[in-house]
Amino acid sequence: MNRKFAPATAIAAAILLTLAGCARVKDHQGYVLDETLVAAIQPGVDTRDSVLGTLGRPTFTGQFSPDDWYYVSRDTRNLAFRSPRPNAQTILRVRFSQAGTVEAVDRRGMEAVASIDPMNDKTPTLGRNTSLLEELFGNIGAVGATGERGRTADDPQ
Repeated sequence: MNRKFAPATAIAAAILLTLAGCARVKDHQGYVLDETLVAAIQPGVDTRDSVLGTLGRPTFTGQFSPDDWYYVSRDTRNLAFRSPRPNAQTILRVRFSQAGTVEAVDRRGMEAVASIDPMNDKTPTLGRNTSLLEELFGNIGAVGATGERGRTADDPQ
């Protein structure tokens, strides 16, 4: 009786393994936000050291001002081998005054996600469009030709 169901069991196992490869993959990248800790940061009261002790090291600091600390958190989702797409994102910015106390705590979400769509896998460039043959044979006859302002390389300046 077991030999009778062996092919059906093997086919069912193969189908289940194939479907398991098409499962949704969820991933978290970056800082893990704790709402209680974020709410504990008080503008005018907390300093760099207290924020460092409460939230930890920032994901990155501001490029133009080291007084801005950013904590970035992103959740992505994708199906099988497709590119992951963000479905939730939080950017927490802690801005410090010159004295080192917290001025403000701002939060941004999915509106800060940039979508970049390249054009046909080609980068438009300035310059001339030449064919392969023009590139190979374009300098024939250019040797000894006059250079800048009608002078050759042998002419004194």
